Amino acid sequence: MAPGPPWPGAPDSGAPTADVPSRRGTVNDDRGSGAGDDRQRRTLTERQLFARYHGRDDQAARDALVERFLPLATQLAQRYHRGGEPLDDLVQVASVGLLKAIDRFDPARGNAFSSFAVPTIAGELKRYFRDKGWSVRVPRGLQELAVDVDRATDRLVHELGRAPTAAEISADVGVCIEQVLEAREAAAAYRAESLDRPCSDDDQDGTRVVDMLGDDDPGYRQAERSATVESMMSILSDREREILRLRFVEDLTQSEIGERVGVSQMHISRLLRQAVARLREAAESSEKTA
Repeated sequence: MAPGPPWPGAPDSGAPTADVPSRRGTVNDDRGSGAGDDRQRRTLTERQLFARYHGRDDQAARDALVERFLPLATQLAQRYHRGGEPLDDLVQVASVGLLKAIDRFDPARGNAFSSFAVPTIAGELKRYFRDKGWSVRVPRGLQELAVDVDRATDRLVHELGRAPTAAEISADVGVCIEQVLEAREAAAAYRAESLDRPCSDDDQDGTRVVDMLGDDDPGYRQAERSATVESMMSILSDREREILRLRFVEDLTQSEIGERVGVSQMHISRLLRQAVARLREAAESSEKTA
């Protein structure tokens, strides 16, 4: 005996309901069917645009494809934007990658254009960072490793709640600690700082960085030369040292030196040549020994 309704006027729970369609299921089916139809229409429209562009060189069809997939390029540019480069520049680079993808795509292969465009646009962005984003030329493999290390560092900071160690980063990226340290050093070459910038952010009109850099002091070089000459002067006699002092320190002529020393000008000339030759030989011998 089939159970009756729980109260008067309630629907009979024992009544068969297998043939009664669910309103919610009908709505979901309609939505799913509508979404599938929309995808099919978009795919058909894309194939028609590609056929017009590749078959008849229809630039209007190319422009329509660019407008259709420009949001995809913008999304990829935002994914690679990490604050170092202006977003507008990255969007321009991604747009160039989109144009290359449109020109190279072959609809006859049966693949979706988005699956072909994403790696093409991403490759264009990576080339931009590799070739133009770095202030100092760094090998390609090291550039890519620096990006991987930077991303792993950000991810580990959120997971660990602190700055990760080099060992933790190396384990996450799958490289040795030395490579992690080398990648960090390479990342410092990504953007160069201007030497004309202020030393402090609080003092924009104050001392510049270039004003704080050291410079060669000619006094050090002169002191080094003087010490070298003084050490070599020991190989000369007192008379030769006095003649050199009168000639190169007091700037006397050979005749004036001869009058002071009591010899002829020709003798002073011969003594000067001999003293200078001995000093030169001593200097050359010292360089060879060093």
